Amino acid sequence: MVREFENKNFWVVILGGSSGLGLATAQKMAKHGCNICIIHRDRKSVLPAIEKEFEYIKKEGVDLLTFNVDGLKEEERNKVILVLKEHFGDTGKVRIFVHSVAKGNLKPMVSKDKETLKNDDFRLTIAAMAISLYDWTKAVFDAKLFASDARIISFTSEGNTKAWENYAAVSAAKTALEAITRNIALEFAVHGIKANCIQAGVTDTASLRAIPGSKKLKEHSLVRNPFKRLTTPQDIANVVYLLSKDEAAWINGTIIPVDGGEHIS
Repeated sequence: MVREFENKNFWVVILGGSSGLGLATAQKMAKHGCNICIIHRDRKSVLPAIEKEFEYIKKEGVDLLTFNVDGLKEEERNKVILVLKEHFGDTGKVRIFVHSVAKGNLKPMVSKDKETLKNDDFRLTIAAMAISLYDWTKAVFDAKLFASDARIISFTSEGNTKAWENYAAVSAAKTALEAITRNIALEFAVHGIKANCIQAGVTDTASLRAIPGSKKLKEHSLVRNPFKRLTTPQDIANVVYLLSKDEAAWINGTIIPVDGGEHIS
């Protein structure tokens, strides 16, 4: 295992890194010598299991900071930024910021017996799953914590262009997330920051299982996928790692399907 980021005091900051794609990314990047900061929001009852996962990161010999706070609130975001500034000292820099937020309303638009989507459901979902990317990017930038060559990575899905039942609010958020990512790629480029979206294939995570009808989505994906398997969190983490490398510095403002070719059929 090549630890190309070791002894550089580079950090990966992950918004939503206690499970799924975010956690897999943290564990992958730690193996390559990056220090890790995870902002997550979880109940006390699940913290022991999460802490066990965090132990794998610590065993890689990197620094690990975790914050179990509501990272979508400005007050909490500012507190985290202050801690990072103090902990980084004069040399620590954020090489990668990963946006892995799964906090959205999964309701139908029309139903006889279920609660349906309302205006607030759209607004709250888009704020959490899209606008928070800009909020965090701007906060880290204003604090001068980004490395001179930094990468911002957000996670989208095929629901950005396809209509799935109960997914309307999240679909709207994914589309907004992609638009925000493109503009970050344009307007922050002069400061050495690159921004890209990874369009993950259907991945068996807690977020997917929360979608009504997810079993059918998984079954359909197994038929569509050329490799006849679902995407794994590790597949996504591997591509985050590739995008973090020096050689990926010219990739900017794109949506990259990481699904084994699932989207082509």
